[in-house]
Amino acid sequence: MKKVTIDAGHGGNDPGAVSEKLREKDITLKIALYAEEYLLKNYEVQVKMTRSNDVFVSLSERAKIANRFKSDLFVSIHVNAAEKGTGFESYIYPETKEQTKTLQNALHSEIIKTLNGYGNIKDRGLKTAHYFVLKKTKMPAVLTENLFIDLDGELLSREEFLKNVGIAHAKGIA
Repeated sequence: MKKVTIDAGHGGNDPGAVSEKLREKDITLKIALYAEEYLLKNYEVQVKMTRSNDVFVSLSERAKIANRFKSDLFVSIHVNAAEKGTGFESYIYPETKEQTKTLQNALHSEIIKTLNGYGNIKDRGLKTAHYFVLKKTKMPAVLTENLFIDLDGELLSREEFLKNVGIAHAKGIA
């Protein structure tokens, strides 16, 4: 049975990106919980969450959770913030193996397909970055940036949208 670690970015005293009405930590947790629910309901998989409620978990602890669980893959869920930014992008660590690139492609395409059902969402591409959780995990790892809290707040405040993005993560993982 495959093992998956899902990381809901930020949490507790770390709200992540914020707007007038939204906090990244709340959005990422909802997406992560929907992904977990869909995976457990539809696939033979073990899922480890780095957090299942609003608590702070350090970056090093997030990687340790996945490594101790001996995950087959790790997905970290985030929401972007930048003035006038919009769209979806995914990241892997620059020095990764083909298996990680395959995971990134699967996740990215599944999420973009879902996002396109909500209009013309900009595909910001498949990228690399030296993010701590991507570097310190010992398995294929992808970090997703699901829209921008500033300009995409209307979508990010809709429960149905968050559920579908969570399901898209789960399908990409599967």
